[in-house]
Amino acid sequence: MGKVKKVKDTASDDDCWWWLVQKGTAFVFISVGLFALLVRVAVSLHPYSGAGNPPKFGDYEAQRHWMELTINLPVREWYRNSSSNDLSYWGLDYPPLTAYQSFIHGLFLRFFHPDSVALFTSRGHESYLGKLLMRWTVLSSDALIFFLAVLYFIIVHYNQSSRNRKSELAWHMAMLLLNPCLILIDHGHFQYNCISLGFTVGAIASIFSGKDFVASVLYCLALNHKQMSAYFAPAFFSYLLGKCLRHKHPILEVSKLGLVVLGTFAVVWWPYLYSTHSILEVLSRLAPFERGLFEDYVANFWCASSVLIKWKRLFTTESLKLISLTATVTTCLPSMVQQIKSPSNQGFLYALLNSSFSFYLFSFQVHEKSILLPLLPATLLAVEEPFIFRWFMQFAMLSMFPLICRDNLVVPYLALLALFVLILCAPGQHRVRESNYFLSYLGSATMHLTLCLYFVLHIVYLTMHPPEKYPFLFEAIIMNLCFSQFVLVTLGCNIKQWLQLDLLRLVEITNF
Repeated sequence: MGKVKKVKDTASDDDCWWWLVQKGTAFVFISVGLFALLVRVAVSLHPYSGAGNPPKFGDYEAQRHWMELTINLPVREWYRNSSSNDLSYWGLDYPPLTAYQSFIHGLFLRFFHPDSVALFTSRGHESYLGKLLMRWTVLSSDALIFFLAVLYFIIVHYNQSSRNRKSELAWHMAMLLLNPCLILIDHGHFQYNCISLGFTVGAIASIFSGKDFVASVLYCLALNHKQMSAYFAPAFFSYLLGKCLRHKHPILEVSKLGLVVLGTFAVVWWPYLYSTHSILEVLSRLAPFERGLFEDYVANFWCASSVLIKWKRLFTTESLKLISLTATVTTCLPSMVQQIKSPSNQGFLYALLNSSFSFYLFSFQVHEKSILLPLLPATLLAVEEPFIFRWFMQFAMLSMFPLICRDNLVVPYLALLALFVLILCAPGQHRVRESNYFLSYLGSATMHLTLCLYFVLHIVYLTMHPPEKYPFLFEAIIMNLCFSQFVLVTLGCNIKQWLQLDLLRLVEITNF
């Protein structure tokens, strides 16, 4: 019996950068990137969350207020309730890396416009220059972190791939940089998801290039920027554990990765490691259990099923925490087991999608914006799973539509939806293989009926008023429709991940 033929799945940095020049990817990236930046600037000209809506305004004010706090108070007081830091008014509720980012951006605002971050007096500040500077902080963060991470992923992924058509590469890059949901949330609604998602993309690219330690550091940075990045934790854990178990000394490999993770956390949390009480102060701000199982109308299991089962009335918060944790872990397990048994780059992308969907559908206190997390690996898989990607993207946008309407962002929403459809129909993309098995789930008639309902709901929501007895009827319909489609996507992608294991076994057998 012959030896198993090993396929080179990593490349050196020199190989990657030579490939970048040779394939003309630099020109493609600059062209797509400049257009993506222009689109972001256009969206940022529209309103944002809480614009002109006192007393607490919205997410824009939360981000500005964190800048105000971090540049005016000592680091140990950032998460502590005091006369100078009223936690009931947009207290910091993200990990320390977000606080450091707010501090850096706060210094930037104070240099150009001190009034916009003055302690106490700047609350609700909405001057033209202040808004311009705030928008600039998001745009620069996006360009410096998310854009570069996407370039890193494209270089590594396509350098290893047998499919190196420039049109396919450009299309994939456009899908990543022109993600309508991310643009609407970060540059419309106003947040900095581009930072945590950028670190995550960088971590994925590092794994693809065989740099597991770098990947661990980058993912820890993502987790320390937004705790929602924990949606990806099962996939990273199972993939890296699966790789470690295939080494000669697996315990040593696991220990080295563990030290890297602990070291990264220690550096980020250093100002708060002086006492257990200080650490608990920060942790208590990161877990919003007091808000209940869900808020608003988010397209996950708890909110969708609450039409029939009144979870908040039947169970205590403590019970619901345990139930949601059990459901999340249980639905993550199949994906984790597959990666521990047979870790692979392609399987890892499916695992990221499946684990993040498990969290979105079943975890405690999920927001509409959390759909950005499963949407990221779906976009990374866009070439391999074009139908699943575009189907998911459409309903991800619809799931955020009520939020977008509250922020008065309907015009950029419709424009980005149209742009997304145009890029999907770009010449040459019909050669990309479709996921026919997933199409068979839906059936042609069901698919067309669902799409009709999709467009009708947009029109109804914008032009009609719900009955007085059911003021949130339209939101409930949108939520349940999106939830049903997310469940289909999740089931399909879990099956696809396990099919990857069968494919790997077949390749291994044929190489003997």
